[in-house]
Amino acid sequence: MDMSSDFDRLLFFEHARKTAEATYAENPLDVDNLTRWGGALLELSQFQSAPDSKKMIQESISKLEEALSLNPKKHDTLWCLGNALTSQAFLTPDQDEAREYFDKAAVYFKQAVDEDPSNELYRKSLEVSTKAPELHSELHRLGGPGFAGPSASSTSTKTSKKKKSSDLKYDVLGWVILAVGIVAWIGFAKSQVSPPPPAQ
Repeated sequence: MDMSSDFDRLLFFEHARKTAEATYAENPLDVDNLTRWGGALLELSQFQSAPDSKKMIQESISKLEEALSLNPKKHDTLWCLGNALTSQAFLTPDQDEAREYFDKAAVYFKQAVDEDPSNELYRKSLEVSTKAPELHSELHRLGGPGFAGPSASSTSTKTSKKKKSSDLKYDVLGWVILAVGIVAWIGFAKSQVSPPPPAQ
């Protein structure tokens, strides 16, 4: 992905975040808006440093939980919250703490599937969530970027492990980002559609 594309994504989701924030001030009970806001925060977290990313993901989780308190069966919010918890888990170095996030994410993915069983993306997310703790452990074992791991005996081995770990991390996070982006984009597009004219 080139720099201008990343910049465009950053601008798009920052605009979505600001729009959702303004809409929230007018109508704090709009579940779709809270979902868009949480999704935008999750997307924006990918452009932050690790500590800032964690804070932004936590804000996203908060908005999505608020939306679910208003409508606990909203499947796209359930799915988005599962993604946010998964992202939080991958940024958590402690295995036990990360496992708790992964377990919560799996519960939300399962609820999303229960609410919309025909949605292939939800089913795939649930399936992949079972493998996430293993990927997390592997990333830490290999000492991926930002993770503590064993020291390698040679520079080439260390570089190779880091590259594999980095590729794996970016593959996993890339799919999560893409999925969240699609949901946020669809939600944003739905919010911009004008209502149909009244029937005569």
